[in-house]
Amino acid sequence: MPYGLYEAAVKRPLDILCAGTALFLFSPVMTMTAFLVKRELGFPILFKQKRPGWNEKEFTIYKFRTMTEKCGEDGKLMSDEERMTEFGKVLRSTSLDELPELINIIKGDMSLVGPRPLLMEYLPRYSERQSRRHEVRPGLTGLAQVSGRNELSWEKKLEEDVRYVEKITFWGDVRILCKTIGIVLSRKGIHADGSATMEPFMGNKEMEERENKE
Repeated sequence: MPYGLYEAAVKRPLDILCAGTALFLFSPVMTMTAFLVKRELGFPILFKQKRPGWNEKEFTIYKFRTMTEKCGEDGKLMSDEERMTEFGKVLRSTSLDELPELINIIKGDMSLVGPRPLLMEYLPRYSERQSRRHEVRPGLTGLAQVSGRNELSWEKKLEEDVRYVEKITFWGDVRILCKTIGIVLSRKGIHADGSATMEPFMGNKEMEERENKE
């Protein structure tokens, strides 16, 4: 089935139904999480950031905040590792920080399954093939997340995103969702090489230079 037809007839209606149901069922958990974020980190409770969506259209992603706003002597935000709290690590390891993205799904910014929405600044750094990840709606989870999550290199992660775009099917989405549940429960692949977050994607040129040095 062509993606446009699958998106309109199957994927989008199921996204709305499943995200709406999940938002209702998890509302007590989200309320408690919001209270704890306020107590541990203060305001704002939500982390908001511009991300590229379907066809690179910009949207605002919502997450529960997991880091402090701690700045160095130069007035700039400190590194992720320095701003990440133990409370924030728990939110990330349990994926509770991702729950507000259900709102993005209902709004139509995202889907349950698709390539994860990355940073706007990465757009000019993708190869032509890697840019294909934006031919579908970004997802709450995706093929890269069930294939290693942050343990994957950027090159492998982006290749998994393109593989999803090339072979998107209903049953493929179902398998990814089922695998995601197991990964969330096992808390696998949260960190990359002991870092609090994935290292920034600097583009294919840098990856080639690093490989040549090795």
